[in-house]
Amino acid sequence: MDLDLRGRTVCITGGSKGIGLATARAFTLEGARVLICGRRQSALDEAAADILQETGARMETVAADVTDLPAIEHLASEIESRFGHLDILVNNAGTGIYKPFMEVTDEELMHGMAINFFAQFRITQRVVPLMIRAGGGAIVNVSGRTATKTNFPPGSSCTGPAKAAEVRFSADIGSELAQHNIRVNCVIPGVVESPERFSKWEGEALESPIDDDDAGRVRRSLEEGALGRRWGKPEEIADLILYLSSPRSAYINAASVIADGGPLTKSYVTELYQHQDQIQSSLANKG
Repeated sequence: MDLDLRGRTVCITGGSKGIGLATARAFTLEGARVLICGRRQSALDEAAADILQETGARMETVAADVTDLPAIEHLASEIESRFGHLDILVNNAGTGIYKPFMEVTDEELMHGMAINFFAQFRITQRVVPLMIRAGGGAIVNVSGRTATKTNFPPGSSCTGPAKAAEVRFSADIGSELAQHNIRVNCVIPGVVESPERFSKWEGEALESPIDDDDAGRVRRSLEEGALGRRWGKPEEIADLILYLSSPRSAYINAASVIADGGPLTKSYVTELYQHQDQIQSSLANKG
């Protein structure tokens, strides 16, 4: 299916790895002009080099911390100077903080809202004029399963409300921006395979980092007995993002689409905490 994305200008936040990188790769294969942003220029350069080698396409990069308002202003300015307009925005940057409610610090609360909801709000507000200049466009906000489901244990009281705000935000501005021919939709992924995030969660749940071989055994053990594959792949979410960004989905606006593998899939974080004792025992006795 031709998604009619050739020559479209695209900005993807959190584009150096995971869902963001898979989405950037998919857009370049469709012939789009892609700009990715992230906090570290070195990671962006590595991602751009990988894409160039794989597809032969060059990507634009901008180092920007989306929790920092001047950095967001800089990102919008760079999009304008390099492209002149914007057709598609993918608000993918975000993170998760998982811990009991009474242990969440004020700093973690503020950071969770800033990197998830506030970033999507602020970036969108600043690039919409570039979309109006282009005659319309598409925005896809990437949320997460805690927008609709709890992660207890250990707890998602910090992340969940921020992710839920992204869902409501998408519905609100999808209605408001329709007059400018701009569609806004939200994707709610389940647990998506990510070595960096999985390692972070394993270290927190097991109270110490574990090596790659042990991590692989832990991940396989938590998938045993599942009906079908439990964890999603970045490319699967990227395919959905591309469809929602394309003219092929013209009748979809202000909607949220859940892509979590169905009701039998579980949170990797919750699984780690629920099986914490047996995992630690297994690792201690592996020799």
